[in-house]
Amino acid sequence: MNVWIAIGVTAVGCYLVKLTGLLVPAGVLERPLVKRLAALLPVALLAALTAQQTFADGRVLVVDAKAAGLAAAAVALLLRAPFLLVVGAAVVVTAGVRAMNG
Repeated sequence: MNVWIAIGVTAVGCYLVKLTGLLVPAGVLERPLVKRLAALLPVALLAALTAQQTFADGRVLVVDAKAAGLAAAAVALLLRAPFLLVVGAAVVVTAGVRAMNG
């Protein structure tokens, strides 16, 4: 029963956050600082999430096959490869390193 209460509270909370976003006046959203923050914040959050998922195992810093896959993806991005190729390179390199390490 507690799980359903948590799901319900989370759903209501998400709805309220979305409703709050819709109630922000358009003049506030047109400010250059707000536009710049809205453009940069998702990139920063995604980069932090990627780093955390790649290099952390609980509270321990880990460098393993995922780091190699991330490096391969970075190289593919530098070469301006299409998104699917970037993901494919990361998957293949990660799987290859894991297969070599047993």
